[in-house]
This record gives sequence, C-alpha cells and structure tokens, in this order.
Amino acid sequence: MALSYHARVTPSTALQQYTGDLLSSTREWTNLHDDELKRRAARAAMEKDVTELVSLTTAYLAHGGSSGVLTSPRTVEAYQLGTRQFVEYTAENAVSMLKPGRHMAQGYVNWMLAQGRKPAGVQLKVAAAGCLYRALRWAGATEADPFRDVRVPKDRTPGIIKRPPYSEDEMADVLDVADIHAKFLLFVTAHAGLRISEALALEWQDIDEDGGHIHVRSGKGRKARMVAMSTSLSRAARAYRVTHGPGGEEYDTGYRTTPPEKVFRYGTVMTARYHLQKAFRAAGVEFRGFHPGRKYAGTRLLQQVKDFGRVAAHLGHESVDTTRKGYARLAADDLKDDLAEW
Repeated sequence: MALSYHARVTPSTALQQYTGDLLSSTREWTNLHDDELKRRAARAAMEKDVTELVSLTTAYLAHGGSSGVLTSPRTVEAYQLGTRQFVEYTAENAVSMLKPGRHMAQGYVNWMLAQGRKPAGVQLKVAAAGCLYRALRWAGATEADPFRDVRVPKDRTPGIIKRPPYSEDEMADVLDVADIHAKFLLFVTAHAGLRISEALALEWQDIDEDGGHIHVRSGKGRKARMVAMSTSLSRAARAYRVTHGPGGEEYDTGYRTTPPEKVFRYGTVMTARYHLQKAFRAAGVEFRGFHPGRKYAGTRLLQQVKDFGRVAAHLGHESVDTTRKGYARLAADDLKDDLAEW
C-alpha cells in the first residue's frame, strides 16, 4: 500500500463522543446524603428519567467499577447507551424498575434477540442494564437484581468470520481516495494493528520512525507496549511528520481541534469514523469499522510468521485465544504444501 501526500486538509464538523469528567460525575451523587441519594435514585427509577439514570449509572461505574475513574470513554459511552435503551424499554413496556417481575430480564434479552440483535451485542446491553441495577442498589433505591441469572445464547461463529478483515484490494482502493490524515490512520491501524483509541491517543514523541516502533502508552487495560512498524509505515510516518508534525507546513492550521502534541487532528472516535466513512464511500468500499483494519494486520502477519503468540503480542492481546478466534486466520489451503508428500 502506498501513500500519496497531496490531499488538502478541509474543516469539518462531527458528532462528539463522551468526554466528560468522570470524577465530577461521581461527586454529583456521592456528595449527597444517603437519604437524598436514595430518594433521588428511587424517583428517577419510578419516573424512568433517562438523564438521571444514565448519570447515576455513570457515577457508579466510575465509583464502583473495576477501573473506577480510569474507565475508558468508549466503555462509558457503551454503558450510557445501554442504560438509555433499557430505560426506554421499561417505559414502553410498563415495567416497574424498582420491583421488576422475575421474568422481566430474560424477557428483555429475548426481545432483543427477536429484534435481530447478535448475542454479543445483547450481552453488552445486559451488562449495562446490570450496572444500572448495581447503581440502584448502591443508592439504596432497591434490592432487585433481575439480571443475576439471565441467559444469553453464545454465538459460535468466530469473530473473524462475522466481521472479516479488509482485503488488500479494499485497502488499496480506499488509500487511493483518502485524505492525508485518513491514509495515515489506516496505516497505523492496518500495519501497526493499533486500536482506534490507541491511535488517537498517539503523541509525536510516541512515534520513532528511525527505530521502527510505536510506543502505545495506555492500551486496553491501561497496558503499555512497543509495536514494530512496517517499512512502509515508517516511510509514511516520516512524510506525515514533515507536513503535519511540529514545524511542518500544516502543523498549526486553524483546522486542528486536538492539542499540538497529538499526532491526529481527530479528537474523538466519532470524528475519525466520520472521515473514514467518507473515504470508504468515495472508494465504493463498505466501511465495517476500525477493527477489520486490526484484523488485516493480524491475518497478514499470521500468514507470514505462523505464530499466534507473536501476532497476539503485536495486537496487544493478553490471550492468544482472542487472536485466534477474532483477529487472525490462516488461509484454507495453508497446509497444502506440508501435506503434498503424505
């Protein structure tokens, strides 16, 4: 894949994802007296006040969740959306939130499955609804725990089959029409295999073109790692730094909305998605998200090194099983030459 650095940066607007202060969100509730905390939470549940219940869930997630105030913005977003959707479901179906029937939770799961939602997506919605009820119990508003024994069917189809990697041709077609920022972002995700959150968090000091590596300072689970760069990614990084790095001709344009130390001008995942979707549409390629880029990196690397462990390390996976099931696959005829003499 070759980059061409002749695109002109143009201003744009895009939806903004959650960027709030989790500590402030938590204090809005933890600063309340216990009686007031209980009263306010109970009233929100009785009235099915979406805004209040999303706020309560966010506060509990930051206060009692496993990552606390270090919970990633994407996780917060997902739980907020799941809470909002569950509350809307209870309102539309006349469900009592404080005294739910014993079949309510499984009914919610079955309703989502009947709507065509995939089991993995349903599991995420159940996690958000369960967090809402932990928040309500934390506030003293109810003792109900309706999602404790809920069952969500397992999806036996591997993730890499459900959402395959982008192909070589698809990547080449998009790179032909993408602007300079989108092109470099594609290289970072499809060669270095970075998650989109890791890519957008990159600062100029994290990219060492001469040493051939990228320093991911806070990956998933707040784990740091060093990622090897391909030769073409190193070259692309040098070219990108010349024009958009410190001192570059496009470095201090009025279009930048991120701090100057940041590599990308996309301040949020939503903004990055907006621009990538434009490039994919222009190329006539379906945009399936950012993960198929990581899967491209995983699959291509696996076909070269034939070692799931090394691929898992490159992608920042703690478990090789994660890589095997969802991010890399060998060609169907991979063993053909090995079996030829049997």
